[in-house]
Amino acid sequence: MAEDRKDDALAALDARIAAAKKAQEPEPRMDEHYSKAHHAWRMVIELVAGLGIGFGIGYGLDVLFGTMPVFLVLFVLFGFAAGVKTMIGTARELQLREEAAAEEDDRS
Repeated sequence: MAEDRKDDALAALDARIAAAKKAQEPEPRMDEHYSKAHHAWRMVIELVAGLGIGFGIGYGLDVLFGTMPVFLVLFVLFGFAAGVKTMIGTARELQLREEAAAEEDDRS
């Protein structure tokens, strides 16, 4: 009889300890959740990277051939076009994700 009380007390103590641990557990992170600002910065970085790479290639070719502004201007424009194309691809990807999420919410 006394042993039954001890077992009940231990079971109750285990339940209280488990509840206390669960209350202090951090919530799981949602790595796939990004704010609109993160997406905007991603697109800005893609554009700037395209411009920077175009500038670097153009400047390098101009120094190599001795034609200072020609290749620089040309490749900066190519870099800008590549950056815009990448930004549009990112925008499409984000739009498809949002549409898929909306369809999934409608199904639920």
